Amino acid sequence: MTDNTLDTQIDLVRDEGFYQTNLRSRKFRGNLWKNFFLLAIIVAFGALLALFYNIANSAFGYVVEDYAVNPTTLAPDGNLSALREDELIAILLEYQERRLPVYIRDYVFTGDPTQFTTLPVSEVLAGKWYPPETDALTIRDLTPAQQAEVLERNMDQAQMVTLITEQVVDPVVLESYTLVESIFNRPAIEAEFQEEFVEQGATLYFTSWVNLDFLTSPLSNNPAAAGARTAIIGTLLVVIVTICIAFPIGVGAAIYLEEYSDHQEGHFLTRMNRIIETNIRNLAGVPSIIYGLLGLAVFVRTLGGVTGGRTIISASLTMALLILPVIIINAQEALRAVPSSLRDASYGMGATKWQTIYKVVMPSAIPGILTGTILAMSRAIGETAPLIIVGASTFILFDPSSLQSRFTVLPILIYNWTSRPQPEFKNLAASAIIVLLVLLLILNATAIILRQRARKSLAS
Repeated sequence: MTDNTLDTQIDLVRDEGFYQTNLRSRKFRGNLWKNFFLLAIIVAFGALLALFYNIANSAFGYVVEDYAVNPTTLAPDGNLSALREDELIAILLEYQERRLPVYIRDYVFTGDPTQFTTLPVSEVLAGKWYPPETDALTIRDLTPAQQAEVLERNMDQAQMVTLITEQVVDPVVLESYTLVESIFNRPAIEAEFQEEFVEQGATLYFTSWVNLDFLTSPLSNNPAAAGARTAIIGTLLVVIVTICIAFPIGVGAAIYLEEYSDHQEGHFLTRMNRIIETNIRNLAGVPSIIYGLLGLAVFVRTLGGVTGGRTIISASLTMALLILPVIIINAQEALRAVPSSLRDASYGMGATKWQTIYKVVMPSAIPGILTGTILAMSRAIGETAPLIIVGASTFILFDPSSLQSRFTVLPILIYNWTSRPQPEFKNLAASAIIVLLVLLLILNATAIILRQRARKSLAS
């Protein structure tokens, strides 16, 4: 064996040893990162489980409830909805005669509450029914019968039932228990009820704080009668109007930047488009409260004569600005992912620029565009800070009836309820979180279904 052959074999042995050592090191690092990523998934999944546990634990459980007036004394089986409007008004006159002006202010009057007692009836109830002979009087000058008739003529039966439930029946939650306590400590709960509450005439029952009454009842300071209907309607209106504004503008901007803008190096428009794209990406990272200040300055104050001030349309325009960068960036990426060969083939068949975009590019890009829209919608539905600044109410008794109505949304309602001292509002907040998550899933599922249909039509 020659020296050269021996040296070659020695080098191979050394290289093999180095290779094996390096391979073990790489495998170790690979396994280390794999375990780290697996641990991250486990931690994230555990955090989600903890979140859902806390929500479910607060949204279900035993409740001890009492009434100022038992509803069974007012209606058969306590079903107030079975009564006629005149019967409901008779209940108000019997139990709450002195507070009728307050109910007119809270449930009928829509102006400045500080002027309620000084303005004549013709101005207080402008556009609503009132006794013609009382147009120059104030609300307090009306007789109780006239005040009751104003309520009857200007409120529907469901509103009257809600009013009587809150003000006459006045249910009060004396004690509430979590789901875990209700499952594992039921004998202790029943013993405590027998000892402390049964003599008061209270009732113990298992309930879900997320129920039909919660979904259909308006806001209230009484946790036993509070619902989320007004916030649900406000949330849906704000999100839907926001998407209707932001989606066409965002997709249109993305089409211009990707398909129509000049891409020649050194060209002035090319430099301008790059500056615009850079600023769009920067805007995606701007804190949401800054958009709220912008909306307050522009849509509430400057354009208040058009938007109505602190209204749904002002909030929707503000949220549209907030999610526009997300929609534009994702739409650009979706358009960029469409192969150039499809465009070239379309041009080769004699199609115009717009025909190519409309018939070839957009059908291929629409699934990616809808994915970006889902992300933007998910951000919009959970925002609170910009809506507070724009003027969303924390407590409102009226359902929004137009885009220029006052409003509140579920995230603000959740924040408001969690800050209340009564523990029952924590149960209501957990229920509102469930409703918000369900709404988010429904809206996202709708967008996902549209995306899947677009993909199927593209594949066919």
